[in-house]
Amino acid sequence: YDLYKKDGIRRYGFHGTSHKYVALKAREALKKPFSKLKIITCHLGNGCSITATMHGKPVDTSMGFTPLEGLVMGTRSGDIDPIIILYLMEKKGMSRREIDKFLNNKSGLLGVSGLSSDMRDIYKALRRGNKRAGLAFAIFIHRIHRYIGAFAAVMNGVDAIVFTAGIGENHPPTRSAVCKNLDFLGVKIDRKKNNAKSLIISKPNSRVKVLVVPTDEELMIARETKAVL
Repeated sequence: YDLYKKDGIRRYGFHGTSHKYVALKAREALKKPFSKLKIITCHLGNGCSITATMHGKPVDTSMGFTPLEGLVMGTRSGDIDPIIILYLMEKKGMSRREIDKFLNNKSGLLGVSGLSSDMRDIYKALRRGNKRAGLAFAIFIHRIHRYIGAFAAVMNGVDAIVFTAGIGENHPPTRSAVCKNLDFLGVKIDRKKNNAKSLIISKPNSRVKVLVVPTDEELMIARETKAVL
């Protein structure tokens, strides 16, 4: 607690403008007030984060003090046991700077696959039978499942899941894989709509609506700036 009060060590989170923008767009598409919506927004790009928004206010997010925490990303590890850092220093003789570069620039999809930080490359290699690419994709999806499940519990339910950013907007196989294990929440996606980049890709009888919303962080920043002028 003292580190929080005196040194500013806290959970800052990131991609806030993106999460807010797509949550607003989801509210418009669903034609419901924020007071009746529990939304999980998935910003999946080279950097990835998930945010739970309840009644218009963010109540939890996957990134923390830095953008390293949370999901597996293009080159970032996401969540790891903190003791691993001490292990690398003691057993591998790595410096603080080397570990920083390793976890932020050489891990994630790139580190696991050994091929690329780009999901398009990973998925192509997976389809060709590359086992490490398959492992990278599986870990990426698994981590997303963990956060969606946790955030649904935090909010005691979820009304909508929104995909955005480079992977979220443009990679139907990722969206399909994420939604596949969410049938316990009542998620049912329409395969044709998912492949066609429709705004709402869930089936009419899906209890949880699933949307694909292109983000516009620049517009959101402009709106926020105007609001304080």
